[in-house]
Amino acid sequence: MSPDPLVMIQRLAGAGMEAQTHRLKIVTQNIANARSTAGTPGADPYQRKTVVFGAELDRDIGALSVRVKNYGVDETPFVVEHDPGHPAADDQGNVKLPNVNLLTEMADMRETNLSYEANLQMMKRARSMIAMTIDLLRSGS
Repeated sequence: MSPDPLVMIQRLAGAGMEAQTHRLKIVTQNIANARSTAGTPGADPYQRKTVVFGAELDRDIGALSVRVKNYGVDETPFVVEHDPGHPAADDQGNVKLPNVNLLTEMADMRETNLSYEANLQMMKRARSMIAMTIDLLRSGS
C-alpha cells in the first residue's frame, strides 16, 4: 500500500524544518564567534562552520528526504589585523580573526528562515487538507 500523499508532505516538510534548524544553529554559532580570537598568541581563531545537506531515502514513505549529511569548516583564510597590543597578537603584532563574514551569515540566516517558513506552510496546508477530508467524510455519513 502506498503512503498517503498528505502524510508524505508532512514528513518531507518536517525533515526540511529539522535540517534548517541545524543550519540555523551553525549560523548563530558563526555570528557569536565572529570576533573570537585564539587564546594564545599566533594561534588560529574560531573557524567558520558549515552544514552540508544530503538526500536520504525515507523508506516509510518511499521518497527522498533531506537530512544533514555532515558538518564542515570553511577553508577561506583568516582575517589578519595588525594590533600589537592584543593578547592574541603574534611576534609581528598581527592578530588572526575568524573567517566569518557577517553579511554572509545574515544572508544565510535569512535564507534559512525563508526555507523553514516554506516548509512550515506546507505542513499547515497538509494538515488543513487532512482536516477538510475528515470533515467531508463525516458529513457524507
